[in-house]
Amino acid sequence: MLEAADMPGRLTAFVGLDGFVDEILHVVDKREDAAHFHRLSTIDKFAERLAAAAGRSTNIELVPQRIKLGGNGPIMANALAAFGVRVTYLGNVGYPAIHPVFSDLCKRAEVYSIAEPGHTDALEFEDGKIMLGKHSSLREITWDNILSRFGREKLQSNFNRADLVAFVNWTMIPQMSEIWEALLKELCPQFNGPRRRIFFDLADPEKRCGEDLRGALKLVSAFQSYFDVTIGLNQKEAFEVGAALGLASNDQSPKALANLAREICDRLQIHALALHPVSYALAVRAGKVDMMEGPYIPAPLITTGAGDHFNAGFCLGELLGFENVLCVLLGVATSGYYVRSAQSPGLRDLAELLRSWPTK
Repeated sequence: MLEAADMPGRLTAFVGLDGFVDEILHVVDKREDAAHFHRLSTIDKFAERLAAAAGRSTNIELVPQRIKLGGNGPIMANALAAFGVRVTYLGNVGYPAIHPVFSDLCKRAEVYSIAEPGHTDALEFEDGKIMLGKHSSLREITWDNILSRFGREKLQSNFNRADLVAFVNWTMIPQMSEIWEALLKELCPQFNGPRRRIFFDLADPEKRCGEDLRGALKLVSAFQSYFDVTIGLNQKEAFEVGAALGLASNDQSPKALANLAREICDRLQIHALALHPVSYALAVRAGKVDMMEGPYIPAPLITTGAGDHFNAGFCLGELLGFENVLCVLLGVATSGYYVRSAQSPGLRDLAELLRSWPTK
């Protein structure tokens, strides 16, 4: 891997379009004193606490752990930039002035904003997280605002030259499908030069209706005429996309998920699909499935953003021309390093993790 250490600096990425201020929170179970408490460790226990309040009421104490840049796009962009990729980011990260929480991203990447960020209260548990979002500012992410506040010429230039284009968080951006339609109609037909890569992450489409989701997937498929398209999904998203495509399945075994991923990829006729459950990941490319367990992290420092780091690592592998299985390995290694350190790794960090792979 270190042999490729200087290659990311020759690669470019254009990423968007969301932006959030993330507040990472733990939920108090029992408090010992002003400084010490026991947290609710699982979502099931939190759900039991909430259910017990039905018909009565209850008090839930949330303890802030950190405030950080958030949104699928900024987290993925920050991770790519940590590898050395030259990143241009466009999203709602503060307007007219960029919010201070994105200052480190601004040091690593070229950042442009068209709206104020959203806000997420991320309740983290040992078995997952609950994201409580305030999304009103995402309504300002529109084709017209992109053209007026960023510029058509600048958009065309970045869209044309980037080795990787990534559009994430379709679910929370009400006008994302309209933006994709405009890109397909107005910018893609003007492409020239070598074929490049585009990545999509829908980001938990449960709250969107099936018709909207099928329409978005149709647009994603249409980009395959101009790019090599990759979709990134977590396990929950894979079942939701499968159901929207008539590929319903309740089998959560690795073999069944591999088959579902292959069927989704075939149905959409795209280049690749990467699927990342919690403890392992897999990817489909050219009909072949490769699977890889992640490093064992007994006490993660953070889980919010783990999937976005997997996506960044996987995309880096694709940009470097690695085989599918090595792209999956880069994905789980990037995610694993992040959840145990709360930092985005560089290539040397990944090499060290691979040399001392954590196991049970």
